[in-house]
Amino acid sequence: MSRRIAVVLFNLGGPDRLSSVRPFLFNLFNDKAIIGAPQPVRWAIARLISTLREKPAQANYALMGGASPLLKETEAQAQALRGALSARQGDAAAVFVAMRYWRPFVAEAARAVEAFAPDEIVLLPLYPHFSTTTTGSSLAAWRKAYRGPGISRAICCYPEEDGFIEAHARSIRATHEALGRPEPLRILFSAHGLPQTVVDGGDPYQDQIERTCAAVVARLGPDWASDWDWRICYQSRVGPMAWLGPSTPEALGAAAADGRGALVVPIAFVSEHVETLVELDHDYAALARELGLPFYLRAPAIGVDLAFIEGLADQVVDALTRTGIAPQGRACPAAFGKCPHRREVQEAA
Repeated sequence: MSRRIAVVLFNLGGPDRLSSVRPFLFNLFNDKAIIGAPQPVRWAIARLISTLREKPAQANYALMGGASPLLKETEAQAQALRGALSARQGDAAAVFVAMRYWRPFVAEAARAVEAFAPDEIVLLPLYPHFSTTTTGSSLAAWRKAYRGPGISRAICCYPEEDGFIEAHARSIRATHEALGRPEPLRILFSAHGLPQTVVDGGDPYQDQIERTCAAVVARLGPDWASDWDWRICYQSRVGPMAWLGPSTPEALGAAAADGRGALVVPIAFVSEHVETLVELDHDYAALARELGLPFYLRAPAIGVDLAFIEGLADQVVDALTRTGIAPQGRACPAAFGKCPHRREVQEAA
């Protein structure tokens, strides 16, 4: 008898119209994984931030036609993954989308999965790098919402998965070659930032970002460009607290001082959304012109790149053969106590 398998793709979500911007922001900042203050203090903070940031955020979404493209991009990835799974697996597999801060919410996806009545469930975040603020929050929301049948298995992260790395390397090569391979070149791997306190508390995100970037550089090889180097930087800082650095604007300034052009790679984002289409393509491109960089290139998000999708399918198939949250040996170093696989290993010891 064939198994009924549900795969749940988790992503951030984004407003589907300008009027959705404020409630989207409220949902984001009312998440205790984002702002750790207790209720009702967190509710008040979220209301204040969403009110103050509504108009600037609406202006950004207006540049993208008045809505986030994230749902459309995620649905395309779901369709591609469904095709990849059907090509290698005889069991009936359905792929569902669960957004954290806007529709379709995790609770909506949970009801859809319940109606599907699966035998097994694979929870697959579209965040390649684990953080308590992203994957951790989504998995917690799923545990709270889902009451249906099926054995659940979660994939916590995949910072060095072969298809993921190959997709980034191909995107970098294609972007550079399309502009005639300009030099001197510096690759800037730009990841979404986190407050330093989150990382200091044992979150493995920064370590996993560094592992991804090293793997992509190794895949490109030493002879890919005659004169290039690379740096890691972080974007989207909010508020006065210390965040991971250097920031992407600081990294652009350093490239300008060294007389190098920049090829910016959205290393932590697998879909186009406001941080890529506005922050990278508009804000930082304008900054690069002001700084006098010889050139400014931006590699596309990897989206439905075949290598990436096949890599996701491989992970789903692997997850169906095990009981834990990650393949044996994938645990982060002991210093990163927030790694869910690390906790799993410690609990089993």
